Amino acid sequence: MQTPNIAVIGLGYVGLPLAVEFAKKYPVAGFDINQHRIESLMNGIDHTLEIEEPLLKSVISAKPVTSGSTGLHCSARLEDIASCNYYIVTVPTPTDKYNHPDLTPLYKASETVGKVLKKGDIVIYESTVYPGVTEDECAPVLEKTSGLKYNVDFFCGYSPERINPGDKLHTVSKILKITSGSTPEVAKKVDALYRSIITAGTHPAPSIKVAEAAKVIENSQRDINIAFVNELAKIFNLLNIDTSAVLEAAGTKWNFLKFRPGLVGGHCIGVDPYYLAQKAQEAGYHPEIILAGRRLNDGMGAYVASETIKLMIKKEMQIKNAKILILGFTFKENCPDVRNTRVIDIVNELKSYQAEISVCDPWAEPAVVKHEYDIETFKNISDKPGKYDAVILAVAHDEFRDLNIPGLVNSKSVIYDVKGVLTNDICDARL
Repeated sequence: MQTPNIAVIGLGYVGLPLAVEFAKKYPVAGFDINQHRIESLMNGIDHTLEIEEPLLKSVISAKPVTSGSTGLHCSARLEDIASCNYYIVTVPTPTDKYNHPDLTPLYKASETVGKVLKKGDIVIYESTVYPGVTEDECAPVLEKTSGLKYNVDFFCGYSPERINPGDKLHTVSKILKITSGSTPEVAKKVDALYRSIITAGTHPAPSIKVAEAAKVIENSQRDINIAFVNELAKIFNLLNIDTSAVLEAAGTKWNFLKFRPGLVGGHCIGVDPYYLAQKAQEAGYHPEIILAGRRLNDGMGAYVASETIKLMIKKEMQIKNAKILILGFTFKENCPDVRNTRVIDIVNELKSYQAEISVCDPWAEPAVVKHEYDIETFKNISDKPGKYDAVILAVAHDEFRDLNIPGLVNSKSVIYDVKGVLTNDICDARL
């Protein structure tokens, strides 16, 4: 295998952990267009909290790392990645306001790589896409920008990311990696590259399209299963049956899949199914189950808000100007990531009732939430003392598990538990 000199394009939740792992063994250039992000990383600070400061500082190099050395140098300068021979693209793949795939970050990243691409280089994509994006969308951009010919002068690979933000057990090296390449020889090189750092092993896929398809169905499957239990929760609520008790009982069967109801957000599960659906529709097939699951899950925030309002009305509480506290805003517990959080749906629905909404989240950065969603949040309950007419536990951060929630409400207030972590004597209802 050609001696790797690696560039990682995009230093977010996916790119940084990968760059750090490679930097233990190879020279790595980390590239990101966010200059503030670059400066923080070079000072050993990762605001995503995926990499702890001692580890990050141990691999960071003040200067570009030369061949034969190890370490990570982060930069926003094209010249600092020009000498690399492996380019790994880890930029996000979001959807637009119509839930259509937005490939803009991929196009721009491909243009960036194309400007420094040389003969013999290999470009590997990790971003989640529908089958065909790497070869049909990205490779032509690389060709146009570089003036080189795909599979003659340069080559591509696809190895989908499987990062789980906030998970300190299933880290990069401990998650089995799917690999693929645009030619059999390149596929072997890509697999060897990842196999050199992935202790969990690799699974070489027979083609790039197979690898792309495998990734996009992983999260689609999970999305559909969560949609099923979310629908069960709605049904059992109408029947006055405890959903948690039902799932616990059913879970005693050896092959029962133990999914829980809840909000489905984040940069993967709430997005990836739309990529598969888009490709299916282009091929002339309307995916009924996938889109039905998406519709149901996307409606859960409004459902939680509606159920909370119903409970308040039953207690003869005034809804207009009612003080409602939402605990948690990130898309999952013990993680600062607010991308595609569905808690915003609860907030927006409650605002339509002209209620006064307060959002507390010890993990989310208030400035980021304000920039992305234009709402105010605070980190500590003590920052906004008082009694609330309703409390919704939306995200099960560890800090909330020991919180005296009954002490935050009035005698006839409503406590709604989205995550199913509160006892029956505390909450009025749970999802």
